[in-house]
Amino acid sequence: MIARKRQVALALTALLTAGAACQAHERGQDPFAHAGPPASRAFTLAAAGDILPDDALAERAQFDAGGTGYDFRPMLAGARRVVGRADLALCHLVVPGGGGPAVPDASDPQYLPGLARGLAAAGYDSCSTASAHSLDDGAEGVRRTLDALDRAGVRHAGSARTPAEARSVTLLRAGSAKVAHLAYTDDTAGRPAPAGMPWAVGLIDEDRIVADARAARKAGADVVVVSVDRGTAWQEEPDPRQSALAEHLTAARTGTRPDIDLVLGTRAHVPQAYEKVNGTWVVHGLGDQVAGELVGDQGVQDPRGNESSVARFTFAPPARPGERWRVVRAEFVPQWFDVDAGRVVDLADALARGADVSGVRDRIRDVVLSHGAAADGLRAGR
Repeated sequence: MIARKRQVALALTALLTAGAACQAHERGQDPFAHAGPPASRAFTLAAAGDILPDDALAERAQFDAGGTGYDFRPMLAGARRVVGRADLALCHLVVPGGGGPAVPDASDPQYLPGLARGLAAAGYDSCSTASAHSLDDGAEGVRRTLDALDRAGVRHAGSARTPAEARSVTLLRAGSAKVAHLAYTDDTAGRPAPAGMPWAVGLIDEDRIVADARAARKAGADVVVVSVDRGTAWQEEPDPRQSALAEHLTAARTGTRPDIDLVLGTRAHVPQAYEKVNGTWVVHGLGDQVAGELVGDQGVQDPRGNESSVARFTFAPPARPGERWRVVRAEFVPQWFDVDAGRVVDLADALARGADVSGVRDRIRDVVLSHGAAADGLRAGR
């Protein structure tokens, strides 16, 4: 099956890139600087997995830029149909801030700006920047990463350049709603926080996350979304620590209203289950949206490292002020990263075009639904 997929890869991704719909997103440092909020209406939130380019993909982006700088827009074009149509779209940026072992090219002053522009062109509004690679290049790497995202108009959560930034809440507009995006990682791969900057990266602490969620609510958030980078690599079943964290976060309430409305998980490099925990949707693992040929725990290249899903949730406003915004539609959209072509492939779109990728689609679907999410209304989306 993998051999067959690679035979059709270049033609397939060329078709998808040519046919991808591009939707412009209004961006700015202050998303609430305009006139008063519109009347309450439902909004759709899309969230994708790890953005983890390696050296080979950096070279591909150089090729796509014509040899000058880096152009990640073609690589991410296959995500636009789903991401660009959402009212709010989130990603997880795992690339080191510069000079790290995964992507030495990140120290190139053109690299991160090119990647950030690619994310913006795909339609992403905000990215989690809390991961094991956040401190690969210390304080300078954090600054370089966030500066590049700022210049591209992509908001971010999970790392910070100053104490004030670390304390601030990333509030995003989604239709008539204000959405808080919070992000944390289990560790920074043994790299200590830069001297005098213990706040540089948000580390997972259950009580702190709940406190931050409550602070976000006080700051005006209608919906609180938490990105958590925790899990066992290459394990499709959520590990006990993931499950315990999901239980704790979804159980937190102020009065009768949950403090957290959605939990998005990353790190395992493979898709993991979606499920409702205490009435709140949890995505244990989104998988890798962009990644090179990753070596799995068997010591060989594992194609599952190029499988992922985009989570898509439609939130409707409460019947009465102060109540919870409700998820009225829950969907997952399977995706695959074609390493040979260096392109994100929207599998639903690929199947509609007649490509032979049903085996990959079915594998992702089986894992995503393995905790019974279908019974709670989760459906495959297009």
